[in-house]
Amino acid sequence: MRDGVKRGSRYAELHCLSNFTFLRGASHPEEQVEQAAELGYAALALTDECSLAGVVRAHSAARDLPLKLIIGSEFELTDGLRIVVLAPSREAYGTLSAFISHGRRGADKGSYCLTRKDVEDYLVSSKCLVLWLPGEVPDQRAGIWLKERFFDRLWLAAELLITGRDRELLSRWRTYATKLDFPMVASGNVNMHRRERRELQDTVTAIRLRTPLAKVGFGLYSNGERFLRSIDELTRIYPESLLKETIALAERMDFSLDELSYEYPRELVPTGVTPASHLSHLTERGIRWRWPEGAPQKVVELVEHELRLIAELNYESYFLTVHDIVRFARAEGILCQGRGSAANSAVCYCLGITEVDPARMEMLMERFISKERNEPPDIDVDFEHERREEVIQYIYRKYSRERAALAATVISYRARSAVRDVGKALGLEELQVKTLAKLMQWWDGQRIASGKIEEAGLDPDSPVIRRLMRLVSALVGFPRHLSQHVGGFVISQGPLNELVPIENAAMADRTIIQWERTTLRIWAC
Repeated sequence: MRDGVKRGSRYAELHCLSNFTFLRGASHPEEQVEQAAELGYAALALTDECSLAGVVRAHSAARDLPLKLIIGSEFELTDGLRIVVLAPSREAYGTLSAFISHGRRGADKGSYCLTRKDVEDYLVSSKCLVLWLPGEVPDQRAGIWLKERFFDRLWLAAELLITGRDRELLSRWRTYATKLDFPMVASGNVNMHRRERRELQDTVTAIRLRTPLAKVGFGLYSNGERFLRSIDELTRIYPESLLKETIALAERMDFSLDELSYEYPRELVPTGVTPASHLSHLTERGIRWRWPEGAPQKVVELVEHELRLIAELNYESYFLTVHDIVRFARAEGILCQGRGSAANSAVCYCLGITEVDPARMEMLMERFISKERNEPPDIDVDFEHERREEVIQYIYRKYSRERAALAATVISYRARSAVRDVGKALGLEELQVKTLAKLMQWWDGQRIASGKIEEAGLDPDSPVIRRLMRLVSALVGFPRHLSQHVGGFVISQGPLNELVPIENAAMADRTIIQWERTTLRIWAC
């Protein structure tokens, strides 16, 4: 739901992590969104730590629900100051995305590094809203520092988690908020959509800390209250004024991912020429190259029809970009070949991208480009493995790292990787973990047949094995980390880091966006 806040609702959750805060959040973005709507929340802010990796999935889930989705992110600065930053507008979203990119690009893969100076450089002059997460003993100097910079865009987030000290904490926070003259707002520090995920949340914490559950101790949360609680529960915990403030804050949010728009790079088009006419010119030149004595009428008609469709869908710059990359590769003697559905494109053949002759083959153009599919055609080009890096670095040089990056691939838990990590978290011996991992070929999505476990010398009815099977079943499909797509580049006309955060890949001199290729398609639809 985009417009307004659900009438009559009394609460909006402003601090919620999904499992895209890897090995900390214990629920999928879709689960968080659907549960919040089921509970009657007015809004939900997805605020994964220094990440927007899960927001498209949350957005897709929220589209048909009576729930406003708020985009934000949680940060811990190098000096320990913790804040949540929310994006109330398209401009603020761009700032938030660029801020995340700056933090990620300044650290190794999977980490981030942000300082108070970075906050001043990116956020102070922006329209972003800020929640201060003060901890049990607020640092008054940190509060003053924030107040002097964010004024009426700053709240103290009161997160009451039934610790037995809630009244004491609330009183302490009120004192600080009054002294520093900024409002308080209720917040849940949500890590899971339901309390039942507590066991899994503890387990992913142990995996993250690389310590068996029995030895994690204070590394675990003290209770299971970091879930989406019912509004009745919240009214018993929080003063009404703090709940009302969540609604007031949510009503200031006026941004949806639907506002994002992608523009293809335009610099390949000569001055005074349109993309359509330039593509037509290159295609006509390609026709003369492919058929020096004249193209068959069948080919001419195919090309004219395809060019009209490309122009109608505004994909000319996409074809020009791919053509330029292939042109560079051929000029450098780098072997390359277009494949897949692009083999059904007469224009791609004329541009030298593919090698399937439309004069000799029956082209099924609808498999490649179609108005009904509402997505750009997929032009896959293979480059010789030993020299692919030259092509990648050419793209970076031409478009800069602010406008080009590889698409991500979300590496998710499969049965074997899940049993390895869960087994270690439960304190199983290494040999037992290896044995169980081998048995996962008989995994049916819920369990391994008892007979197979017995054959391996293990007791299928032991509490540890039962617990392991339960946890593995829950963990399979959880995102583990981001990796780079094998070759899917995203190139934009404007700053790409204001559309989606960019971070370092594992390989030197490569960067990836935080969205995977399938997520890009969901967003584009």
